[in-house]
Amino acid sequence: MTADTDEILTNAEGRVLRIRLNRPKAIHALTTTMCAAMLDALAGAEHNPAIEAVLIDHAPAPDGDPKLSRGFCAGGDIRMIAASGAGDGVEARAFFRTEYQLNHRLFTFAKPIIAFMDGITMGGGVGISQPARFRVATENTRFAMPETGIGLFPDVGGGWYLSRLPGRIGVFLAVTGHRLDGAEVHALGVATHYLLAASLDDAKARIAADPGEIAATLDALSVPAPEAAILAHRDDIDRLFASDSVEGIVAALETDGGDWARAQLAVLATKSPQATKVSLRLVLEGATMPTFEDEMRQEYAVATRVVQRHDFTEGVRALIVDKDNAPLWQPATLDAVSDHVIDQIFAPLPDSDAWSPV
Repeated sequence: MTADTDEILTNAEGRVLRIRLNRPKAIHALTTTMCAAMLDALAGAEHNPAIEAVLIDHAPAPDGDPKLSRGFCAGGDIRMIAASGAGDGVEARAFFRTEYQLNHRLFTFAKPIIAFMDGITMGGGVGISQPARFRVATENTRFAMPETGIGLFPDVGGGWYLSRLPGRIGVFLAVTGHRLDGAEVHALGVATHYLLAASLDDAKARIAADPGEIAATLDALSVPAPEAAILAHRDDIDRLFASDSVEGIVAALETDGGDWARAQLAVLATKSPQATKVSLRLVLEGATMPTFEDEMRQEYAVATRVVQRHDFTEGVRALIVDKDNAPLWQPATLDAVSDHVIDQIFAPLPDSDAWSPV
């Protein structure tokens, strides 16, 4: 697999391969070509003895424009995926196949990977940062899997990663799409280190100079993270999101009646009923998934079906294209989303169509 693109910049700095996302106008959202280029770069580095580690970050915006410096990676090429899903789905399937191969390659890569999650890190950005051995958050980090708001689900390994967070936090994040800041992702173990953004260039230069001391370098430059706000609601999350059905979660929130519970009900009311059920099942099954490869295989089957269903096309229209924030979900209620439909979405694909790693 070969791909060249100026949206992915790769170069060796000392004994480190540096992979930089370079699509600032889209907050570095991933395309199929970008994923293929990253796979090529990793393949070249894997057996190159001159490369001891891989560093993934995003390139600075042209002329330092702050409007174009908002994040590490905002997700995937949603407009393309939605347009393809509304048709034959061929391009969408090709994107998911390549993206998930990248996710898996990062997860199984033998050499240490360092991901700098400075700014928006959502969707596809989660998929390329969470497999890294070292994951750096800053005061700018905004981390989320907000897919239920567009009729999708937390893919790119979301079922694996979210199910391994403490208590029911993964369930909470999956169905609500709640955003975490840098202190929160550090407290939950989503990030291994918390650094100030001003120290990142120093960290990267030190790592390039001595990739054998990555942990020591990041430890030395780390600063105490602020208090993690989500921990104040840990008991509420574990209690109110304890059900293994979305209906049960909603009932618990309604029964509680407190301000925080009412706020979560309001959030859930904006999400696709189908997507919340898919997302909850994904997290529940992810907790016992035998391998990350199995997780990717299941997520691919789910993704290829969900992107060709009404709610994904409608969610992208309402939130990204027309931006009226008024999606008309079908079905519009939780009780109208049958277990049979969810079972169909999760059914394994035939071997000829199934996902497989590179």
